[in-house]
Amino acid sequence: MEPDEPGTSGVATKIMPLAFPKGKEKYCELCQREAYIQCSECQVTFYCNADHQQADWVGIHERICQMLVPIRAMKDIYDPSVRKKNQLRKRHLIKICTLVAQSKLSEGKGEEALPAAHCCLQTSIDLYGPNTIQLVPAYILLAEANMGLGNLAVVAELLSQAEWAVLKNPELGASIQQQLHRSLGQFYTTTGNLETALFHFANDIYFACEEYGLDSSATTKGYFLIADVFARQGKTLIVHSLYSEVAERWHKHLSSLLETHQKHADSSVDSSVSFYEKSQRVEMEEMLRVMLEFEQKQSRRDVNHIALIAHNLAMLWFVSGDLHKAQDFASTALQASMQIPKHKLTEPIQELLQQVESLQTEPQPGFA
Repeated sequence: MEPDEPGTSGVATKIMPLAFPKGKEKYCELCQREAYIQCSECQVTFYCNADHQQADWVGIHERICQMLVPIRAMKDIYDPSVRKKNQLRKRHLIKICTLVAQSKLSEGKGEEALPAAHCCLQTSIDLYGPNTIQLVPAYILLAEANMGLGNLAVVAELLSQAEWAVLKNPELGASIQQQLHRSLGQFYTTTGNLETALFHFANDIYFACEEYGLDSSATTKGYFLIADVFARQGKTLIVHSLYSEVAERWHKHLSSLLETHQKHADSSVDSSVSFYEKSQRVEMEEMLRVMLEFEQKQSRRDVNHIALIAHNLAMLWFVSGDLHKAQDFASTALQASMQIPKHKLTEPIQELLQQVESLQTEPQPGFA
């Protein structure tokens, strides 16, 4: 599921104080300061100024405007059936906000991700109550949005709240602990505390292995982030070794994905669409691109690693439907593999190039 692109408008009107019960002040959706305007569409969302109204509209509100009306209509809150329906709506709202925020973050749009992350946290608090373990994913999401904007004091506060919730629930599943350690590692990398960052990234990998298995591709981001720390420390050989581990794991995963894609190539189902959410594809492409650039900049290039990483990128873009990029990276991979006699990747790379050329000359469904 990939969120539709939002518009760039949205109409606000001034709040009429007499329209609300005395003592029921309204607060800004984004900053919690006193509100003076409201969304004229849903009339249940309020802002301190037009800038925050516009930021919220672009970031998330346009997508959820009408969803908020029944959720925030408090008059029937004591009706058990209405309460149950609202709980389901809130869970759905949290899911939408999470997807939108993650998509924005994957595109480097931290400012636009903030409204969705804020709404995710506020709705989670409303649904589960304050200081509960269910808030941890929302804390982490909002921390990630603020980290990209350099709001490190806010990040520290959010992660400390998430960490405290986890400490109070030692039986918590490995998945949430993995996410928390990854965010803490990224925070300490940003602040320059590299040894502490390494500690958290190591725990990231540990909990990823516990949750998904030793050979899972879910561990690759942890290895990649550890490599980034060692790169900052100038430890090139360790970086090279870690990148090799990441590339091998992705190659196994993408080869399997390519095989599945090819089996469905002639079916009426568009198999190029749903392999990954957009944010996951972007994250994978970024990791592989950084690794390829690192290897290509070395004074003594390892053509074996270049072939492996470039082949990964070619397969990724092929199953994503971008034949031009798939061809470019496959050509880079082939050029590198040909420098090693009887290289094991030469044949599969050539086969991939042939498929790309065939589809370019005779377009198939899903590659428009």
